[in-house]
Amino acid sequence: MSVADDSTDDHGHHLPAVEDWPKGFGEASWWPFITAIGAAGFYIGAALYVLGRGESALVGPMVGPGVFIASTFAFLAGLYGWVYHAFVAAYWSNDGGGSTALRWGMIGFLGSEIATFGAGFAYYFFIRAGTQWSTAASAIPDGFLGSLVVVNTAILVVSSFTLHFAHVALRKGNRSRFLALLVSTLVLGVVFIGGQVYEYYEFIAHEGFTLSGGLFESAFFGLTGLHGLHVTMGAVLIGIIMVRGLRGQYSADRHTSVSTVSMYWHFVDIVWIFLVVVLYAGSVA
Repeated sequence: MSVADDSTDDHGHHLPAVEDWPKGFGEASWWPFITAIGAAGFYIGAALYVLGRGESALVGPMVGPGVFIASTFAFLAGLYGWVYHAFVAAYWSNDGGGSTALRWGMIGFLGSEIATFGAGFAYYFFIRAGTQWSTAASAIPDGFLGSLVVVNTAILVVSSFTLHFAHVALRKGNRSRFLALLVSTLVLGVVFIGGQVYEYYEFIAHEGFTLSGGLFESAFFGLTGLHGLHVTMGAVLIGIIMVRGLRGQYSADRHTSVSTVSMYWHFVDIVWIFLVVVLYAGSVA
């Protein structure tokens, strides 16, 4: 049974873009393009916000925020359609384990993510070496917030291990251990997101460390916020495979989605290590 066959008749689920379009390329989806347009709109909105400030503003002060909000809706809509197409639809076909297309697709996606974060780091190093750096080197508060960063980093690293061993347990046929470690991974991921939100609250409410505070602040919130968005998306994907696992799916030879989500989660873990070294530890260098 094809994906198109079981997407509507048997389960009542609408699967977008199941037609053979463009012709000759098999099943294709336009949801990644919607997601990319929304993501690009974040940067456009931020640029328009900067251009709308000051006495010689080139655009109205609400143009940038308006574009950013519209881009948020486009990004979330595209992400919903993309996740549904790539993962939820496969729920009904019980996720074959021999497909390498999804793994290579994830590798290609992670390659684009490396380029995205690489551009962010390049921006940071550019302003770090510039003459406008001023007092940004002492902008990261010490003490309690420093301890929070250490704890949050440990949580994310541990979550990467729990997901890895969950995958190992599944491939060995130990479903109970797989599900227990998968739930642990999701809980750790949610705790990490909560820790980052609390850190933002402390920075903004008590330390006066805000997005508009200067060059370093904009780079800090831009990079850590982008990473937080990726962790949130990873937590959603882990939640999806957890529900599928609880419904009895996956086995030692049927675990493609688990493998690809694991690749993604390890990636965001590695990026966070770079962020801690460059932004937190590097800010006092």
